[in-house]
Amino acid sequence: MPSRPRAVTGTRTEWFPGLGIGTTLPRVSSNLLSGLIEAVAQPPFNGKADLPEIAARLQMEIDDLFPVAETLQMMRLAEVEGGDIRLLEPGMEFANASLDERKRIFARQLLCFVPLAAHIRRILDERASHAAPKSRFSDELEDYMTPEAAEQTLRAVLSWARYAEIFAYDDDRAAFSLENPT
Repeated sequence: MPSRPRAVTGTRTEWFPGLGIGTTLPRVSSNLLSGLIEAVAQPPFNGKADLPEIAARLQMEIDDLFPVAETLQMMRLAEVEGGDIRLLEPGMEFANASLDERKRIFARQLLCFVPLAAHIRRILDERASHAAPKSRFSDELEDYMTPEAAEQTLRAVLSWARYAEIFAYDDDRAAFSLENPT
């Protein structure tokens, strides 16, 4: 009998790729992600900034900035190292793109580097109805994390997917789909 996956507690160190769909995702809005990219891309930083300095400039506590920077790193839009954040090529492309192009770049990075987003999209693509109940994904996530962490993770990926326009969620039906909710 195969062993059950080990539980993931959702600490900051576990928010990085390598854990598949069982990775706990932080609730970080696409507005915060975009704002940090824009701030780092502009002078005087020009693509690389000291985290405490950029936090002060954005009037954010450094502890509030870490999940934003880590999410950009997870999506391979930026690299965080030694107290600095540096935009990678896709991050710089995003900073210089139009709104529609930003959504395309974000969608590409989301589907390539956030396994849960790719998993949900694959399931929706495979189904004739292009829909799946939330419980299908909640149950899977609860094999790796608490129900509360599963809810947070689903809300995070949904927020990013809505921005990228790769799938939607209908609260009334409690279902993910490829169509806009009614």
